[in-house]
Amino acid sequence: ISQQELSDVAINQSGEWLALGAAKLGQLLVWEWQSESYILKQQGHVDALNDLVYSREGNSIVTAADDGKVKVWDIQSGFCIVTFTEHSSGVTACKFALKGNVLFTASLDGSVRAWDLVRYRNFRTFSAPTRVSFSSLAVDPGGDVVCAGSLDSFNIYIWSVQTGQLLDQLAGHEGPVSSLAFTPSGGALVSGSWDHTVRIWNVFGRIPTTEALQLQANVTDIAVRPDSKQIAVSTLDGQLTFWSVAEGTQSASLEGRRDVSGGRKSSDRRTAANVAGTKIFNCLSYSADGTCIIAGGNSKYLCLYDVVTGGLLKKYTISINLSLQGTQAYLNSRALTEAGPAGLLDDKSEPSFHEARRLPGAERGDLSSRRTQPEVRATAVAFSPAGRAFCAASTEGLLVYSLDHDLHFDPFELDINITRSNTLKAVNDGLYLRALIMGFRLNESFLLKRVFETIPLMEVTLLAKQLPTVYLARLIRFVAQTTGVSPHLERNLRWIEALLNAHGPYLKANMPAISQELRVAQKAIKTIQADLARIADENVHLLDYVLSGPTRKLD
Repeated sequence: ISQQELSDVAINQSGEWLALGAAKLGQLLVWEWQSESYILKQQGHVDALNDLVYSREGNSIVTAADDGKVKVWDIQSGFCIVTFTEHSSGVTACKFALKGNVLFTASLDGSVRAWDLVRYRNFRTFSAPTRVSFSSLAVDPGGDVVCAGSLDSFNIYIWSVQTGQLLDQLAGHEGPVSSLAFTPSGGALVSGSWDHTVRIWNVFGRIPTTEALQLQANVTDIAVRPDSKQIAVSTLDGQLTFWSVAEGTQSASLEGRRDVSGGRKSSDRRTAANVAGTKIFNCLSYSADGTCIIAGGNSKYLCLYDVVTGGLLKKYTISINLSLQGTQAYLNSRALTEAGPAGLLDDKSEPSFHEARRLPGAERGDLSSRRTQPEVRATAVAFSPAGRAFCAASTEGLLVYSLDHDLHFDPFELDINITRSNTLKAVNDGLYLRALIMGFRLNESFLLKRVFETIPLMEVTLLAKQLPTVYLARLIRFVAQTTGVSPHLERNLRWIEALLNAHGPYLKANMPAISQELRVAQKAIKTIQADLARIADENVHLLDYVLSGPTRKLD
């Protein structure tokens, strides 16, 4: 069943399914013993997450971790769709190409791989002339060039995606390249390094040129604003600085150590409020409109800043798990001894005279068992393409924060009194939303049409806002299909307008799942437009004659 020991077993009430869990591998298996088949097989990352990225449609998230695996997660279900295991070492970075379903990953094994997310295969592998480890990755907006930064040679390697050949090596940094990013306009490549500099490269010119921006500490991460006019840089001294790309000058700076501070480790001698000197930002991401920036680091907080004013908008807590270091605000004084914190002391005593003594240096048990508690931190953050959500890779795993609070739990599905008579009674009582949803549950076209045509026009806007999202696609398709046979053109157009205005962000975020219904609605609107234009063209002369006739005043 699993390569490691099973840590937990559960059985459902009917006795048909067995749930098996393996903690060391992060596996969850649901087994049906009668058919001897798996109902569910899911496995998370074993080691720490290093990077993540949203897909272009925003319906999936790709994560890269130290276990050498690249996983694609579906946002709606929360399940892993596919896992790539070709890398032989930790995967440090992952990026999507703006065109096509192509994913690029960089690894410490010295390779950069390109993945086809339609056929789920590795179709191109890039490598350097010498054995180096890659720590950062960038893909130009056109998808023709991929770049990777090295920890060993301090160079930036550029390959052609079409041919897989190494085009150039950019030398100039005097320390490991910690971050790479192309400007969204595709005109420049921005790199950050531990040599206290950020360089802007013109890689598409005849001769590559560079411009260096000097900082006061090692660069941990960089982010480029979507309009390609500004760069955000986080450094090892806790500073968050903003630079103009065109002028090469610093436009603003933020002191982020106080904002990101909080949480005390068991070995800290100072309180959580005074330990800000060790807290820094190591991951940044701009929002889709470029007005906000989210930052995370070796702390239990994620900080959301306003780019224009520089003010802290909100702090998000990653975890309150007390088994992690850095989550507690106060330490228990009982655990503090003269020799140090009790949790860090070796409680193994010397064996007695009668006990079997082991040879010096020999140990028993699992040698890979963790002796120290993991520290809470955020290694990567990313905003969704729609700007309504962002995700973070942390010690607790993959976290997704969203502004859409609509849950897919529908209480009407639990009502056993959904009948035709109760639906008509709800219409007569003025409970139009309840009647509409009961009509969808019964799935009777005649009853649904009667409920739909009974709803007053003044209630359309309010009902569209209150409609659960689970019925949104069905209602859009019903209105679009009714448009071709119903004489109520204004009613149908008002419903479509109200639904698009009320659920616009949800429709944009779930475009792949609801695109077919939107195409049906678009076709219906174009049909109405064509019919009205034809009627107006046929009667334009009649209207001119009527309007040009003599007018008579009525007494």
